[in-house]
Formats: sequence, structure tokens, C-alpha cells
Amino acid sequence: MESIKKYIAEFIGTLVLVLFACGTAAAVGCATTDPNVAYLLTALAFGLVIVAMAYSIGNVSGCHINPAVSIAMLVSGKMNIKDFVGYVVAQVLGAIAGAALLGYFLGFDCGFGANGLYNGDILKSLAIEVVLTFVFVLAILGVTSKIENSKVAGIVIGLTLTLVHIFGIHFTGTSVNPARSLGPAIFAGGEALANVWVFIVAPLVGGVLAALVYKAIAPKAE
Repeated sequence: MESIKKYIAEFIGTLVLVLFACGTAAAVGCATTDPNVAYLLTALAFGLVIVAMAYSIGNVSGCHINPAVSIAMLVSGKMNIKDFVGYVVAQVLGAIAGAALLGYFLGFDCGFGANGLYNGDILKSLAIEVVLTFVFVLAILGVTSKIENSKVAGIVIGLTLTLVHIFGIHFTGTSVNPARSLGPAIFAGGEALANVWVFIVAPLVGGVLAALVYKAIAPKAE
């Protein structure tokens, strides 16, 4: 029963992430011709959603709402394979539901804040997403490693997600989250769906690398 509650929390959290954050990207992209305004508002939306969810569902599921975070926790030994699968399924379903709601609200031609390749370059896009995810997940592993950080962890994680978006939106739209990419891509179709594998593979690789690096550098006392 406790596991089901965790999965429901992850479903809700990922739904909110896609609806509000990808929704902001889609809405401001149509409402302004100034890309700097659109980038900043989108980055803030992603960060603020994480803060909101961290302090609402964090005590239920840990507020992963991202398969890249969950795989890092699996590699770190903080999660078992059963919960990992349950979390990822819940996250993907939540992302699809969030994208469906976004399509209903904005119209199914809204773009859904879907990710795209940087200058059509698959390898460069993969590298960018691996680096962005590595930085994001490394920050999560670090700030959650000590119980005394629990009061500020949500803020730190949200600000880190804002940071990687401010830098990464120009390149790929910033994924760092396979579920966040897959849900919108299903409804956006076209190139977004054809290239979504990049935004599934790269964040998972980045998450695993972050877990391995943190294991290697973390103080033994932790």
C-alpha cells in the first residue's frame, strides 16, 4: 500500500511538472517574441514546480518525478528495482496525462514545450543533455545526502533545475528528464517524437554517471 501511495505521488508530481512547466514554455512561446523572456519564464516555471512538489509530495515519494533521478537512486542503492520500475511507470503516465491536459487547455497544436535537437546534431544534443543531467542529479545527490539539509533541499534542487534550464533551453529546450520529454513528444509528433530517444537515453546516462561520480567522491562518513 505504501508503494502505491509513492507511485500516485510520482504520477501527480510529473503531471504537474509537464502541465505547468511545459505549459509555460508552450504559452510564452506563443505570447512573446522576445526569446530571453520566454527562456527565463520557462526556466523559472520548471524550478518552481520542483520546489512546490518537493514540499508537497517529497515526504511521500521523495519527489523524483524524473526517471533520471530514480535511476541515480537505484545505482546509489537508495532504491530497489521494484520501486524503480513503479516510479518510472508512474512518471511516464503522469507526463502523458499532463501533456494531454495541456493539449486540452492550449490546443493540440501548441507544441507542448517539446525538446528538439541542437542544430540537428544528434551527438552534440546527446552530450549537452548528459552534461545538464549530470549537474542536476549530482546536486540532488549532494543536497539529499545529509538529513540536516532536508529543509532547504527542495529549494536547492529547484534552483539547480532553473540553472540548467537557463543554460540549456537555447540548445535542446532542456530535457534532463525522459518522462518530461516523452509525454509532450507523443502529442507533438513529427520530429519531436522521432528524436525523443535522445532525450530518454542522454538523461538516463547523465543520471547514472552522476550516481557513480558521487559514490566515488562522497565522504565515507555519509
